Amino acid sequence: MPKFMLIMRATDDAVSSYEEMPFEEVIAAMGRYNESMMKAGVMVGGDGLAPEPGLVVDFTATPPVVTDGPYGETKELFNGFWMLEVPTIEEAAEWAKRAPLGPGSKLEVRRVTGPEDFPEDNEWIEKEEQWREELEAKKAQ
Repeated sequence: MPKFMLIMRATDDAVSSYEEMPFEEVIAAMGRYNESMMKAGVMVGGDGLAPEPGLVVDFTATPPVVTDGPYGETKELFNGFWMLEVPTIEEAAEWAKRAPLGPGSKLEVRRVTGPEDFPEDNEWIEKEEQWREELEAKKAQ
């Protein structure tokens, strides 16, 4: 089944409105949302991201330039994500619309690539499959 990433983005306005809400309310709303996806069996992962410390590695120069981040000017801050396993992007969008986010927030819905997106006879694709199996084995320990 395909996987989709819901990428949470927030503007300065969204961050300000969340700062006005009691932290316990924010945690409870996110907890209820996460629980609904877990009970439906569609959530396979997700995390929030701290705004600091962070760095940006910019590849427009050689060597790449490292600056404080996440961004110099915050237009949209990537501040968290969910990984869902659902049959279609439309279903992923339906779950995204239920997120407890307010004005200034956006969720970008992107399909995660899988082995079917790459040539089967490529040595690096074969190695990546082995690495995934190794990582799963490490998690199981």
